[in-house]
Amino acid sequence: MKKVALFDAKSYDKDWFEKLKGDYGIEVTYIEEKLSPDTVALAKGYDGVVPFVNDDVSAATIEALKKEGIGVVSMRCAGYNNVDLASAAGNDTKIFRVPAYSPNAVAEHAMSLLMCLNRNLHTAHNRCTGYNFSLKGLTGMDLVGKTVGVVGTGKIGQIFINICKGLGMKVIAYDLFPANIPDVEYVDIKELFKRADIISLHCPQTPETYHLVNKDTIATMKDGVYIINTSRGGLINGADLLAALKSGKVAAAGLDVYEYESGVFFEDRTKDMPNDDVLKGLLAQPNVLVTAHQAFLTEEALQAIATVTLQNLSDFFNGKTNGNEVK
Repeated sequence: MKKVALFDAKSYDKDWFEKLKGDYGIEVTYIEEKLSPDTVALAKGYDGVVPFVNDDVSAATIEALKKEGIGVVSMRCAGYNNVDLASAAGNDTKIFRVPAYSPNAVAEHAMSLLMCLNRNLHTAHNRCTGYNFSLKGLTGMDLVGKTVGVVGTGKIGQIFINICKGLGMKVIAYDLFPANIPDVEYVDIKELFKRADIISLHCPQTPETYHLVNKDTIATMKDGVYIINTSRGGLINGADLLAALKSGKVAAAGLDVYEYESGVFFEDRTKDMPNDDVLKGLLAQPNVLVTAHQAFLTEEALQAIATVTLQNLSDFFNGKTNGNEVK
């Protein structure tokens, strides 16, 4: 039986991997530490590793894994911007991912952030728990008729678009590879930023999209724009966003991801608060809603993640081709 080490393990990871691992003849060991050059020794004796979004799958990690005889890295997520693909290719290490575990979960979470911010539900709830039932400052806007700019129209983006259309919103979109979506107008990114009342990011982080939202692009946006990000934190320059929120240029921001979330998100840091002035500033704003990379977190998604990850590993161990390999 093949053995794999699952890094950055949480209780919710274990549930579905434990239920399904027997179907694939794979033994899974759960390691709480993140994979990195400092922890790669914990993978000694295993046939593969299963990292997550904030693990360090750098060249140093991949080279150390190769020395341990490990030639497969099966990411249990869709993104792989934390993987050095050039090093993987040079070390003949196969990289797999889970391309779409529950696009509905992420799209629905994005809309939840928007609705909560628009109607000030987080503020209203906090007031009511203190028996303050005033409605002052809680005015929102009708979403019907508003223009939402969707950056990235893959599976998640398309589901988000359908939700928006169901609410009677006008959708404009940007993608390098436009899809054939009825009643969606594709525009260039500059026009999208200029026209959208709400901007929702659903694209991967690449060198081209890094800090896509920054002080210069924010300056071209409408006054009072809403920004939602459930993709990757590096799409937004956090300091520039914070400044725009304070000035009122950006009305509100819903963030499920943050550029420097590694070592912070997914962890309980109540007794060891991170020394990050930008994150502290964002959390202090009443018009910002931050969730800790939980958009994927549904039972359906966790089951899909475990299923596809185990299938990826099984195919690799049995010499089968697999469309989830990252080239």
